Amino acid sequence: PAWLRRLCGQLLSERLLRPRGVHAVLRGVLEGAGGSDGAEAAAVDWRKCDVVAKILAACPQQCLSVEDYYTLVCPQILDLLHIQDKQTARQFQRVATTTILTMAKGHPQLAEKHLLQPMLAPLLRCSDA
Repeated sequence: PAWLRRLCGQLLSERLLRPRGVHAVLRGVLEGAGGSDGAEAAAVDWRKCDVVAKILAACPQQCLSVEDYYTLVCPQILDLLHIQDKQTARQFQRVATTTILTMAKGHPQLAEKHLLQPMLAPLLRCSDA
């Protein structure tokens, strides 16, 4: 039903905007994904990661602006690139890279400010030195 879809979307959005919310949502959605072998399991894993990335890239209605949303969520997305556990890292990095690409296509200036500049800052410091 529509009311249930709205309520789930609202709860998901509220969780994403909390500290470490992106990580918690990914753990909940992706838990158990990739545990089996084979091409079919890998395809399901890819699709699931892509869907989660699209959700992360979309600004929820509860946010006052896309800028506010990017300010809260982008640092969490960049943190996904530093996960140490190899199995978890593979999925989280897949979600992070797809989310970054989707955000860069949708809002290039905000993605540059909140994702690309922080990601490239160490390289720029080395090149300036």
